[in-house]
Amino acid sequence: MRSAAGPRGRGPLRSASYGAEAAEALGLDPRRVFKTLVAEVDGTPVLAMVPVAHTLDLKALAAARGGKRAVMADPAAAERLTGYVTGGISPLGTRRRLPVVVDASVLGHPTVFCSAGRRGLQMELAPADLIAAAAATTAPVADA
Repeated sequence: MRSAAGPRGRGPLRSASYGAEAAEALGLDPRRVFKTLVAEVDGTPVLAMVPVAHTLDLKALAAARGGKRAVMADPAAAERLTGYVTGGISPLGTRRRLPVVVDASVLGHPTVFCSAGRRGLQMELAPADLIAAAAATTAPVADA
């Protein structure tokens, strides 16, 4: 695990784009750092993971889940569902087991980073390990 706070004790991340700030603070390629977003597909909660340099394509997410319509979950609802604070939502260990869709670009990296459950704390995993641990599926769900 790596912390964006670093050895000099840099304070907690405060940006609206926590993942991008963490990638920069850790000197990581933002295509290898994945953010975990909470959305709803036809009213059913789902976690979607995309590189921090990209946005979530809601139409693609709906299609990946076999649904018609996807919308972003309200931040307060996301926190209640996962047990994590916004900006620190991990795909692992959520309060309630949710389906997870990871952008297919994950397969192009030897390892990737995702939130370890706290803003600025990232864990490094092989894509196959992330997919297995989260019982995730992969699909092209990131916008350019």
